[in-house]
This record gives sequence, structure tokens and C-alpha cells, in this order.
Amino acid sequence: MNNQLSPEAKSDEHKNGEESSEPAPLTLPIPIDTHSVSLVLIAVLAAVFMLRWAMAIFIPLMLGVMISYALAPLVNQMRRWRIPNTIGAAVLLLGIVAGTGSLVYSLSDEATRLIETLPDAANKLRLANLKKTGTSDGAMESMQKAADKLEQAASEAGSSTPDTPRGVTRVQIEKPKLNIKEYLWMGTKGVVAFAGQLLLVLFLSYFMLASGDTFRRKLVKIAGPTLSKKKITLRVLDQIAEQIQRYLLVQIFTSLLVGVATWLAFLWIGLEHAAIWGIVAGVFKIVPYLGPIIVSSGTALFAFLQFETLSMVLLVSGIALLITSLEGYLLTPWLTGRASRMSPVVVFVSVLFWGWLWGLWGLLLGVPVIMIIKAICDHVEDLKPIGELLGD
Repeated sequence: MNNQLSPEAKSDEHKNGEESSEPAPLTLPIPIDTHSVSLVLIAVLAAVFMLRWAMAIFIPLMLGVMISYALAPLVNQMRRWRIPNTIGAAVLLLGIVAGTGSLVYSLSDEATRLIETLPDAANKLRLANLKKTGTSDGAMESMQKAADKLEQAASEAGSSTPDTPRGVTRVQIEKPKLNIKEYLWMGTKGVVAFAGQLLLVLFLSYFMLASGDTFRRKLVKIAGPTLSKKKITLRVLDQIAEQIQRYLLVQIFTSLLVGVATWLAFLWIGLEHAAIWGIVAGVFKIVPYLGPIIVSSGTALFAFLQFETLSMVLLVSGIALLITSLEGYLLTPWLTGRASRMSPVVVFVSVLFWGWLWGLWGLLLGVPVIMIIKAICDHVEDLKPIGELLGD
């Protein structure tokens, strides 16, 4: 038997040896189950649809959960003073409602004056536009006149149509007149709906605070028959509650601090309605990135209308941005624990997502909701990758 290889076979063997000496490409041994991915995607889309469809229920529920988490340490302290949870929760919520109502009542006159200045503000902006263009008509006035002429031409063309033939009924569509009662009724329905949601939030917060650790004990009971599983479950629940409470308390404290600092700074400068702007700055501080921009833009506009100088506009908007920047980059990271910090990209995307989903309430609740999700994922073994992805 001839064992010698032909020159062509030797050449092929040599080429195969050279190819086998090259390093193989690196691959990650991660199996992907397309069936599971499809089910997860369908579940996520169904959850988003449910959150959007039932937002009238989920928004008060989330508000009640966050208020209960924020006030739980105070209720626990009152329980150590031998005050029952039912009484302690009622006293706290009534005190908050009374304090908020008295604050709104005390600032109602100033808010009314701020609203009354809006026509004067529009007039000043129109005059500023006239000075800038140097013409008697601004862009908006020219567009309005053009629209009026087009409407007049259309009406004349419609009136110049030939007479209706005999035996044919002419139909003319008239625009409905402004019904003040209808608009007042719509506004009343909006106020009643807001009051109903506020009452729902108060009741949810009260029942959650009054129940104490009832749900936690139930979760520990159903965690497993062994004592070790119950201890682990109890420890995880305590850590989640502590993390969420710390985050919410930091947000409340920094919002109050930003509001007071903004009020004092604008009062020192002489900006009108400084107390109103302090409240606005404290509320919109909860909205990352977008909140400071909204506050600085609004204060810059009213500073221009009041002082009519570019230096005061820059000073007012710069103070608003400086206060929020110091709070966001120095104070909040120092008060918030490492485990509570989230990626800036995740925060920005969450603000956009929840703002699209729930509007203004989504802007205010988006970051706390993501914080709750991260706290749960950090302490559940199968969800830790998601917590790592959301973290800083």
C-alpha cells in the first residue's frame, strides 16, 4: 500500500496546518432562548399598556406607597412612645394636610397677583418685539392679519355662490357659540377629580401606615418553612425599606432646602413673588435635569419683565442654576448612600419614559419608581443583573 502523498495533498495539508495555527475568534457562551425573550417582551409591553390605561389608579397608589415609606419612621417613633399606629398616622397626615392648606392660603394672594401680571407680561413682550423689529406690526400680528384676510376672502367667496335651485334645501353650518357654563362645568369636574385623587392618596397612605409591619410579617410567613429562609427574607425586606426611606427622606430634605434657599436669594435680589418661585423650585427639583431648566427659564423670563436688563436676567437664572447644581452635585451624593445611586443615563431615560407615560406626575414619580425597582432588584438573586445595570 502506498503511503506517499501527492504534492497537491501535501500542499493542502500544509495550508490546513497554517489555518489551524490561527487563534479562534472569542465568543461569549451565553445561550439565548428566543421563546423566553419573546415572552418577556410581550409581558413588558402588556405592563406598559396597563400602566398607561390604569394611570388613574397607579398614580395615587404610587403616591400612597411613597408617602407611607417616607412617614414610616415617624410612625414607628410614635409607637415607641405608646401611641398606636392608627392615631399616629392620622395625626401626621392631618398635620401635613393642615400645614399645606395654610401655606396655600397664605400664598393665595401672591399667586393671584402673579397671575394678574401675565397680561402685562404679554404686553411687555409685544413691546419688546416691536422695539426689536422697528415696525408697527410684529410677526404674530402680521400672521393674524393675513389669517383675517384669508378668512374674509373665503367668506366672500362663499356668499357669492349662486342661488339655491328651487326645491333644494340649503344647509348652512354655524359654529357653536362659546358656552361659559360648559367651560365652568368642565373646570369643576377637573377640581372634583383632583380632590378625589387626593382623598384616595390620603386614605391609601393612612391604611399603609396604620397596618404597620403586617404585610412584612405575611411575606416572612409565606417565604418558606425553614427559619433561615424567614430570617433572610426579613433582612432583605428591612434593607429594601431602609434604602427607599433614606432616598425619599433625602429628596424631601433637599427639596425643602432648595425651596428655602431660592426664596431667600430671590428675596435678597428683589425679584417679585419670591415665595412662589421658591415653592416651584422645591417641587421641580425632584425632576432631574428638566426641573432646573424649567425653573431657571421661568425666573429669567419674569426677571426680564421686571428689571428689563440682561444683567439681572443672567443673575436670576444663574442663581437658580447654582443652587440646584450645588444640591445635585455636592449635597445629594453625600447624603445618599452608594447603594442608592443610579446611573445618570438611567435617570434621564426614566424621566423621559415616565413623563411620556404619566405626564407631569410621571416626571415627579419616575425617579422614585426606578429607585424602588433598583432596591428590590439589588436584594433578589435572580434580579441582581438588572440592579447592577440601573446602578451607578
